[in-house]
Amino acid sequence: MDEFMQAAIDEARLGLAEGGVPIGSVLVHRGRIIGRGHNQRQQRGSVVLHGEMDALENAGRQPGAVYRDSVLYTTLSPCPMCSGAILLYGIPKVVIGEHRTFVGAEDTLRQAGIELEVRDDVQCRELMNTFIHRHPEVWAEDIGE
Repeated sequence: MDEFMQAAIDEARLGLAEGGVPIGSVLVHRGRIIGRGHNQRQQRGSVVLHGEMDALENAGRQPGAVYRDSVLYTTLSPCPMCSGAILLYGIPKVVIGEHRTFVGAEDTLRQAGIELEVRDDVQCRELMNTFIHRHPEVWAEDIGE
């Protein structure tokens, strides 16, 4: 396990401890985390603060060159909204903790030339499987069902 995926998992666990969906993300520029985040839809009543969006928000405004030289780590496959932000800012690589519980817009990202690395991490899977089992209605709302 590398330090960046571990940081994303730590964010996911923080979100779970706050009563939210356990999805975490970090934005890494040249080997340094510049933004961390976790899903905050329940905690903040937000319609857009998925883990990836929260990490981007917490990175603050960056020049386009920074995004184009960054890697986004996320514990779960990015949904269409988060994938849109990845495309908008030109983030060239996404490292995904797992995509067994949910496959987001991976095909869209690949077609746009974004490099995807799927880790199939057991910690990421267990966090999501447990949460989905315990809170299916919250999960369904989170993914727009």
